[in-house]
Amino acid sequence: MHEFQAIARDVVQDGTLAYDQKLRRLAALATELLDYPALSPECRDALDKRIICDMFEGHAPFTARYILPDYQRAIRQGLHYLELPPPQNLDDALSFLQIMYANVPSVTTYPVYLGDLDKVLDPFVTDDISDEQLDATLRRFWIAIDRMLPDAFVHLDLGPHDSRVARSVFRVERSLRQSVPNISLKVDPLVTPDDLVEDAVRTVFETGKPHFVNHPMMTADHGEHYAAVSCYNSLKIGGGAHTLVRLNLKEVALRHEGTADEFLTTTLVHYVELTAELAEARIRSLVEDQRFFDTHWLALEGLIDIHAFAAMFGIFGLAECVNTLMSHEGLDGRYGHDDTANALAARVVQRVAQLVDDRPMPYCSGGDGRCYLHSQSGIDSDHDVTAGTRIPVGEEPDLLQHLLTCAPHHEYFTAGISDIFHMDETAVRNPQAVVDIIRGAFRQGMRDFTFNLDCNEFVRITGYLVRKSDLAAIATTGSARHGSDHLAAGSENSFHLTQRSVKRIGRGE
Repeated sequence: MHEFQAIARDVVQDGTLAYDQKLRRLAALATELLDYPALSPECRDALDKRIICDMFEGHAPFTARYILPDYQRAIRQGLHYLELPPPQNLDDALSFLQIMYANVPSVTTYPVYLGDLDKVLDPFVTDDISDEQLDATLRRFWIAIDRMLPDAFVHLDLGPHDSRVARSVFRVERSLRQSVPNISLKVDPLVTPDDLVEDAVRTVFETGKPHFVNHPMMTADHGEHYAAVSCYNSLKIGGGAHTLVRLNLKEVALRHEGTADEFLTTTLVHYVELTAELAEARIRSLVEDQRFFDTHWLALEGLIDIHAFAAMFGIFGLAECVNTLMSHEGLDGRYGHDDTANALAARVVQRVAQLVDDRPMPYCSGGDGRCYLHSQSGIDSDHDVTAGTRIPVGEEPDLLQHLLTCAPHHEYFTAGISDIFHMDETAVRNPQAVVDIIRGAFRQGMRDFTFNLDCNEFVRITGYLVRKSDLAAIATTGSARHGSDHLAAGSENSFHLTQRSVKRIGRGE
């Protein structure tokens, strides 16, 4: 108790934290006093050593990690709990959404999903509203989102069809240059016009947004009713993820003695099961002990359904795992640069995918009774380990080799995977070339394509965005309005993400 009081005192006396940031840290601290869900001694030991990880989300999860309300249904039927009738015009709809957002929980306490906004708002964008009026209205809405939900994990989706809302969003983004909200554009080669993708590419040049999502690949896994949320987390609308647990493949490899084949049949199997045990314990705690789905108004009003939920089984440190196993075999090839190492990486990913698919998980009907596999993008406390299945920062090969190394992994990660491509100013002179690269990456099997422009104000961290000026302010004052900026500062210090290998785009120079 004395230790708890000392930590709490440090939080309340910390002059670099805003009032709401203190509230959230104190609330998280309080859950650490509760009993942890029952685990086997082996699982508890692996968690304590951080071979497996619960994302430091408290001993008693009282809300699902990621929640994707069905906003279109909410708009149609209204909200009993919030005493809101169905909106009748665009202003009503935006007010309705702002109120609803303030009451949608998540692991961050802010909503990680704001809806497929073009579909939600389309019925209200009538012909008598000019583009100038639409831009002005959405601009006010955008400012409100950033100021009321100051967290870069707040996310919305657009596409795959062209729309006035999508075009307006990109214009507003370029004018405001905010890090919040994060955005994904769903891209379907049959329905998404090149000029919409190019409009999005030009928006990335200014703001680092949006991500580009392979819509046919996503619908094959989740059906049409899906969204990409937070960073790269692909889940069902009306559902979500109970929890996210992850396995540090680097630490697993360091505990292995023997060949790569033996790693795949023994050591890896053992730690995958311990991670699954952790996931099951946290799911049961949320569903059975906290009774989240029996009590929360989103479930009671049919805007989320437990049968559309699953859990996320994350892996990270693939690069270090493969490089360690290669050294055990007396080989010096490195992941991303050597065919043998890349082939071993594919075997590790495929084995994890098989093991996760073979492990039943309670209350995960959204994933056919299994966890979704996720390439986890890292957190600020990670040290000397690479996010997900990425190639280490600064070691990325040329663009083609980078794509060909990463793309084969994407099919296995139903809950999302990310690779970030850092481009220089040549991309600005060649936007159509970037469109071609995105289209080609999807043909190679990439689930998500994200690029960052080396020379603009924004930098991708794990998948969320921060402004370089905000990172500089933290270095000077220690404070930031966006809570996610504090996480970004830790990640930048650990991984030097601004030093990703830069790609040149040669067409049309």
